[in-house]
Amino acid sequence: MSVLPLVFTSGWASGINAYAVVLLLGVFGATGLTDEVPESLQRTDVLIVAGVLFLCEAVADKIPYVDSAWDSVHTVIRPVSGAVVGALLAGQSGSLSDLAAGAVGGSTALASHFVKAGTRMAINTSPEPTSNFLMSTAEDLGVAGIITFAIFNPEAAAIIAGVLLVLGIVILVFLASRIRRFLRRRAQRREEKRLAAGSSWPPG
Repeated sequence: MSVLPLVFTSGWASGINAYAVVLLLGVFGATGLTDEVPESLQRTDVLIVAGVLFLCEAVADKIPYVDSAWDSVHTVIRPVSGAVVGALLAGQSGSLSDLAAGAVGGSTALASHFVKAGTRMAINTSPEPTSNFLMSTAEDLGVAGIITFAIFNPEAAAIIAGVLLVLGIVILVFLASRIRRFLRRRAQRREEKRLAAGSSWPPG
């Protein structure tokens, strides 16, 4: 069976939380739940590092503006992680070339990363304080759920990941248009106030 669905799903998930993907795949491989995970991801040192970084991301990702700074740093890390995980999965199964798997995993991770980062930037414009926490928690649970599902039903998980990716892009475009409209209106109001203040000077 082709490993492509698992590569695609892990790429999508890596764009949201690369450390969770490495940690979950490594644990599933180490516990014998799947033989698709290469031994390099099952090593104890890899699991420890992934676990520590996952905890760091779990905290940073729930703090407004800190999450956007974290996303900026991971603009390279997440796609690279998706590409590496994809290549490793392909090398383990032998059903897909490493180069093709790396391209699929990396490009999918890059796309989902931009959706995540853009959505977070939009959410940060809201004064409501719990949105980041709720969104981050939903993302963590979503990544855990879809990677777990992908181990047992990779084709269905890949379809879900594809739908979520397209839906995320649509939502991001919608939010971007709303933010641009809001910024234009705010600029117009400021200009109107400036002109009104200028026309009333000098007094009398």
